[in-house]
Amino acid sequence: MNIRIGLVDDQELVRAGFRMVLDAQPDMTVVGEAGDGLAAIELARRFTCDVMVMDARMPRLDGVEATRRIRTAGERPRILMLTTFDLDEYAFAALKAGASGFLLKDVPPEELLFAIRAVHSGDSVVAPSTTRRLIDQFAHLLPGGGPAPAELTGLTGREREVLVLVAQGLSNAELAGKLFLSEATVKTHVGRILAKLDLRDRVQAVVYAYENGLVKAGNGR
Repeated sequence: MNIRIGLVDDQELVRAGFRMVLDAQPDMTVVGEAGDGLAAIELARRFTCDVMVMDARMPRLDGVEATRRIRTAGERPRILMLTTFDLDEYAFAALKAGASGFLLKDVPPEELLFAIRAVHSGDSVVAPSTTRRLIDQFAHLLPGGGPAPAELTGLTGREREVLVLVAQGLSNAELAGKLFLSEATVKTHVGRILAKLDLRDRVQAVVYAYENGLVKAGNGR
């Protein structure tokens, strides 16, 4: 397995440092670089990237809007957003735009490598409880209040229950204990929920549940 990575940051020295670390890994290859959001969109079109490591704040077009355009265009890469401050508005906006996770920009190399591998395998880098705190903080920016989307009717009662508990920040192990199921069964339910709702990962499932009124910020259900 070789993870193809795109690096997006307006500071050339930062990109050079990341490339040195990533290219030294036997399972990673940096296939391209970009210095701003517009160049990142072009990078996603021209190269096959599995994961794009993208800075949130850049000239011309920031990483959040670049992520939104890349995801809307249906391009392949999963986006790992780098932010300067934890739990800021950029982190929330990145998740809303379609990023699979976010990290602080000064993250140790081993955490960056772990995050890239996790995102590539389909996991989210942000713990559900952290996502919950983000959404609680910025819930006023969510639309909410509208009619339930049609695709929700495709969920079984159990799947809807699992989705609500995922949005409340429960891990698979906690879900299994609460619902008296095996972790394997919980993983199957989560996988079906993501497939039916066309969501990429648990982070996006949490955002979806809040947006559509399945849970309310600050009070669980």
